Amino acid sequence: MRIPRIYHANPLSNNTEINLSDDAANHVARVLRMNVGQTVQLFDGSNQVFSAAIIGVEKKGVRVAVGTAEWQDRESPLHLHLGQVISRGEKMEFTIQKSVELGVSVITPLFSERCGVVLSGERLEKKQQQWQKIIIAACEQCGRNRIPQLRPAMSLPDWCAELDEGLKLNLHPRARQGINSLALDNRRIRLLIGPEGGLSAQEIAMTTEQGFTDILLGPRVLRTETTALTAITALQVRCGDLG
Repeated sequence: MRIPRIYHANPLSNNTEINLSDDAANHVARVLRMNVGQTVQLFDGSNQVFSAAIIGVEKKGVRVAVGTAEWQDRESPLHLHLGQVISRGEKMEFTIQKSVELGVSVITPLFSERCGVVLSGERLEKKQQQWQKIIIAACEQCGRNRIPQLRPAMSLPDWCAELDEGLKLNLHPRARQGINSLALDNRRIRLLIGPEGGLSAQEIAMTTEQGFTDILLGPRVLRTETTALTAITALQVRCGDLG
């Protein structure tokens, strides 16, 4: 049986005893039905992993004895910042989950003219919390020991106007060059993925003014969730850790 991996939000130390978070305790005790003496693997986002033995399972929580740290760096050498216009339903959740598995470093949800999703106030805050949980679960599953940054949702123009030393790419079905034709000497990339209806003409012009390069993935028009994952994979193959 694979040893469960659990994210612990607070910094961990060697040879200590801690209580797992409520969500983690519920998963360990009620979902996995683990008992005293069994082991889990903890990570705190520092690229270290800690073996831990369960020493107490009660209604109020789960207590574990933390062992010694082991350094495990599974991060890509490519720093990839994904700007994803928010898609409908489960598509956004799917994109976030899979982009984490593929090694994205930063994710910023975006609002554009053709976004099709209206979120604000409490609804947006709850959605951000849900996306954060998806990111953590994806790291637990795929073995990443750093948690990618989820930034607050923002408007497309504001995101495009941010200062960034990296290469700026915009996926566009009428672009004249593909990823393989780019000179990817820079290991920092800001990748823009538009909405299901595409960016407006004004938005495309704006991205050009902000220094974005239009690139093409192939002869077929891909859905927004397919576009994001295909582009991330292609970039990781070119200058990341996939090959």
